Amino acid sequence: MPTTMSPPPALHPYLTASHEQLWREADQFAAGEVALRVAAMEAAPHKVEDELARLMAARGWFGVTIPKKYGGMEAGHVAKTVLIHRLACVSAAAAAILQATLIPVGAVDHWGTVEQKERWLSQVADGTVLTSIAVTEQDAGGHIGGIETVAERSGEDWVLTGEKVHIGNSHLAGLHVVVARTAPSGVSASQALTAFLVESDRPGLSVSGHRPGLGLHGFSAGRLNLGRVRVPGNNVVGEIGQGLSVAQSSSILYGRPNLAAVSLGIHEAVVATTTARLKTRPRYRGTLSDLPVLRDRVGDMEARLRAARILAYQSVHLLDQGLPCDADLINAKYLGHQWAMKSTQDAMELHGAHALDRDYVLQRLWRDIQHTYPPAGTGEVQRICLADAAFDEDHIQWSERLAAEAAWARPDPTPASAPVRGAP
Repeated sequence: MPTTMSPPPALHPYLTASHEQLWREADQFAAGEVALRVAAMEAAPHKVEDELARLMAARGWFGVTIPKKYGGMEAGHVAKTVLIHRLACVSAAAAAILQATLIPVGAVDHWGTVEQKERWLSQVADGTVLTSIAVTEQDAGGHIGGIETVAERSGEDWVLTGEKVHIGNSHLAGLHVVVARTAPSGVSASQALTAFLVESDRPGLSVSGHRPGLGLHGFSAGRLNLGRVRVPGNNVVGEIGQGLSVAQSSSILYGRPNLAAVSLGIHEAVVATTTARLKTRPRYRGTLSDLPVLRDRVGDMEARLRAARILAYQSVHLLDQGLPCDADLINAKYLGHQWAMKSTQDAMELHGAHALDRDYVLQRLWRDIQHTYPPAGTGEVQRICLADAAFDEDHIQWSERLAAEAAWARPDPTPASAPVRGAP
């Protein structure tokens, strides 16, 4: 399976010279560092892979969207997609480690105070701290309004009690963005929730032992236990009652496109693995790749891959331009997973019994692609959001309100003197 490739011509409208250089760097890292660890990660699913996190941190990649004034790369969402996509071609688990920290980074960048940004974004940018975002709960699932973790006033502090599950980088993060209920039941979720910064060494905070999932071996997605964890009032992210907005905006602007990039990398690896197999498997007087019935199946896989690639990069290009594109980001996640899942199933069938060999790469890809469906909203959630867009219902465009703070992509089609849409 190839680990490097030049950006396809179809992506040239979205990539600058800097993006292409980052593409090459990511491919070299994936081939030189990630690929060497994949077998060990698969062989030891109970172990959290922390060395790759350290190596990515040393390259400043966790600061890809962090402003330069806080020590980050300030390279934007296309650059972020390049990194996640290229890593996922070799290891979706490595890509997941990167993307999971970038979601709470976005929350702090868009909603945090100057003091919070100076303290925490600078530490993420220099690689000394990783972050997680803790929203999901066992009973609430994707229903953010059903959150039961509570935060109660105690003088100038807040005391948090509850449990969060499926938290990406739970065992690596030094800082968690935790969304908790700060209003009594009956208050609308849009006003009842608040986001807090919770350091991993706070008394009362514990992380349950790592339990491997179906796939993404080496990636930590665990459980946070908050037993009356006390945090100061200045650890509130945004305003009291804005927790739903913090969670939703981070999910749409970062979570959805990040997962689209992971799905894309897996998808690309699936197609490459399948074509390599069919080209070398003898059959009759040629190879399996000569059979029209199999070429028809592969043609369908290639069509889906090309469409997913365009969708993933076009949506984040719009985001970098500060244009309203929430529905595009949602669609990239929704169809990106759906198409990759269909191609992976086709690949399993095209490989026959060979696909069932435990150590064959395709089995890992099949397990990993399952992990891009639930996070940041299941397919049902995405379709409901897309239906809202179809009916032109009034809803917040986070891409328009928050993401236009910096014009990352170049060349920028808007005049240099054009006003920038500000955050609320």
